[in-house]
Amino acid sequence: QVQLVESGGGLVQTGGSLRLSCAGFGRTFSSYMMGWFRQAAGKEREFVAAISGSDGRAYYVDSAKGRFTISRDNAKNTVYLQMNSLKPEDTAVYYCGVRVSLDKYDYWGQGTQVTVSS
Repeated sequence: QVQLVESGGGLVQTGGSLRLSCAGFGRTFSSYMMGWFRQAAGKEREFVAAISGSDGRAYYVDSAKGRFTISRDNAKNTVYLQMNSLKPEDTAVYYCGVRVSLDKYDYWGQGTQVTVSS
């Protein structure tokens, strides 16, 4: 059974940092795009960042550029999201996903809460 397990969320003050991790089990994801999404209360899930499996190229939403860094360790089947200079508007449940299909993310984690206090 394929499973993605996120960790690293928590409560942090404005300007602080957190590092999220997402470990995959049951299947190797080294060839696939892995990404992070977030969903704030009352809002739809939005894309945050993704990293290609083929060449390690990273993609970010504009609000994350310069503050967040996505990386992966294929040997550990894990993707990370380093979040610096956090703002209250970054508060959300963060989900990792893996895109095996061409047009959608097929696997999702259970989510980890990130709360940034002002």
